[in-house]
Amino acid sequence: MFIGRVILQHKGLYRILTEQGECFAEVCGKFFSLDQDKSHFPVVGDYVLVDRKEDTNGYAIIQHVLDRQSVLSRKMVGKDDVAQCIASNIDIVFLCMSMNEDFSVRRLERYIAIAWDSGATPVVVLTKKDLASDVATQLEEVYSVAIGMDVVLTTNTNEDGYKEIEKYLCKGTTVAFVGSSGVGKSTLINKLLGEAYLDTQVLRSGGQGKHTTTHRELVYLQNGSAVIDTPGMREIGLQMTDVSRAFPDIEEFRLQCKFKDCTHTNEPGCAVRKAIEDGILSEERLNDYLKLQKESNYSCL
Repeated sequence: MFIGRVILQHKGLYRILTEQGECFAEVCGKFFSLDQDKSHFPVVGDYVLVDRKEDTNGYAIIQHVLDRQSVLSRKMVGKDDVAQCIASNIDIVFLCMSMNEDFSVRRLERYIAIAWDSGATPVVVLTKKDLASDVATQLEEVYSVAIGMDVVLTTNTNEDGYKEIEKYLCKGTTVAFVGSSGVGKSTLINKLLGEAYLDTQVLRSGGQGKHTTTHRELVYLQNGSAVIDTPGMREIGLQMTDVSRAFPDIEEFRLQCKFKDCTHTNEPGCAVRKAIEDGILSEERLNDYLKLQKESNYSCL
């Protein structure tokens, strides 16, 4: 057996990187006889055991997926009880959101929830700073939900518009770029690579990018770090996700509530309601917390 890493996944075929180079592979039959949610199938970033290091006489066969140190996943679209693994063995998740009309703090809260739950460290990357209507106000909104997280601003209008990202790309580190279609993930990765490796397309009128990436792919940079590009995700379902780390402000007050099962509606001694009355928390923030918590709990039934 030989160890390789999945660097590309497209339908039932995988591209594997081993010490000898790249080869194509497919899974052995045992993967199809296990449970049907397919979370045990290889994903980009996985380290796997394969039966050979080359595919000149047929595809290599993936026999086993090694234990994952982290895994980024979401609820599969249209299926309430099925998790879709996006990528694994990630150190940092770049949560990309453009500062044009695609800007949505409510969507960012969902990204933050699945990122913290993955076991990786989330970093908010705001793209298209040059198209922002009000940078200061948008930053204030982001910091209100990205509590304790790094926030990076980028732009493609000058060559140094992505430089701040490079400090996260240390040798041996794997980062994943996630976000809606057209926010500029592939463009940022191309900047880091120093070449137009990933397909990108020009903006539509109004500054909205066109969706390009249709599969997940891991690419190594010259310094030994790795980046993973993912298709755009506008719908982000939560699958058994612990949302508490995405709402540390609410969790702080929740622990002070008189009743452990407080619903934060009309119970006496509710510290969360008191914080809202005192102007420390917003009603909208609480509603988002309750909504995501209910969605995550529902998927556990």
